[in-house]
Formats: sequence, C-alpha cells, structure tokens
Amino acid sequence: MAAERRHEHEQPASAKDRRRTVVDRRLDPESGGSGGVNTGLERRRGPGRRLSDFRKAAEEGEMNKEQFLFLMAIDAFKRANNTWYPSWTDVLEVVRLLGYRKTLPSELRIESAEDWQEAPDTPANVRPERWAERFEPREAA
Repeated sequence: MAAERRHEHEQPASAKDRRRTVVDRRLDPESGGSGGVNTGLERRRGPGRRLSDFRKAAEEGEMNKEQFLFLMAIDAFKRANNTWYPSWTDVLEVVRLLGYRKTLPSELRIESAEDWQEAPDTPANVRPERWAERFEPREAA
C-alpha cells in the first residue's frame, strides 16, 4: 500500500506530459493576445520603468478629482441597478454620462478595431427614447 501512495511532490505522468504540450496563447493574436505588437496598453515594468504619477497616486489611495468622480459614478450605478459587477457596456454608459466623448485620435494601436472621432457636444445616446419623461411630475387627473 505504501508503494501505491504518491508523495505530495510527485505528479501523475499525464500532468508531466501535459506541461510539455501546453501552448502559451497570451501572445497569440488569434486568441486575443497582442501577438507581440506594442498597443500602448502594456503596463509591465522592468528595469528603469516606473508607474506614472496618475497610476501611482491612485494605487496609494490619493485619487485626483477625475478618478474619484469616476469611482463614485460607478458606485452609484451599481447601487441604482443592484449589481456588484457592471458589464463593460455599463462602464462605457457611465463614462459617456459623465461627459466623456471620443474627440481625439487614439494613442493606442489596436489593429482589430477602427479608430473614430465625434464632436465634443455629441449626446451620450445611452438612454432609451423618452427616458427623461419617467421623472417628470405627473399631473393629477
């Protein structure tokens, strides 16, 4: 029976073989990885690379007005919609309702998506038609 027991550090042969055949798809462009293309989104740090002041202050709990407003807006959205984890569409809705618009060319290089711009006064267009009517006072009949 002792011979049948495996030691904690031993692994079955199938696990050892699997490691030799596993492919790291994080850098494969077909599986959503960047494929080694510099998109401008990389945060990996190495020798001589430091966090930006924008990011460093937020990680240390010293948010600027923009970061704090965004955080409070997301928190308000989660409370109003009774959800803990908003979808990316929900986050984009909050960003547009905060007044952000795509007015400049992108600083990122995303090969699989087209860059575009809109006028600064473009409406958010995230609410259904007649949405504001829900909150108008009703007349007594």
